[in-house]
Amino acid sequence: MSIKEIQEEIIDEFEMFDDWMQRYEYIIENGKSLQLIDDSKKSEDNLIKGCQSKVWLNADYKNDKIEFTADSDAILTKGIIALLLRVYSNQSPKNILDSKLFFIDKIGLKDHLSPTRANGLVSMVKQLKLYALAFQTKNN
Repeated sequence: MSIKEIQEEIIDEFEMFDDWMQRYEYIIENGKSLQLIDDSKKSEDNLIKGCQSKVWLNADYKNDKIEFTADSDAILTKGIIALLLRVYSNQSPKNILDSKLFFIDKIGLKDHLSPTRANGLVSMVKQLKLYALAFQTKNN
């Protein structure tokens, strides 16, 4: 499935909810299905800088695609990173770098986060794209 198709699927899912309390609950539920980072990878090196809560992110490059794993010490943040990994995991570095992340605005997520959580969201996206850039550079 393409990055665009996955984002459209997420938007469709969020349209089922009438209010933001239901959407928050759905985000938290998504976090429960997150492919967790191995405990040995929960290091300072894998900690995303700029997040209010702790978020660890790891990337492995297999078969020309990046497989991300992550975890967070906050349930809402875990749900947010789960959504981002759903979009970007198992995609090629080029597809990640060329993509426009539109689902965040379409579902209104940024508008319903505190400023510090919104900054954390930007930091998560930036780190995902940095991994893609590193793997693309390394393999060219």
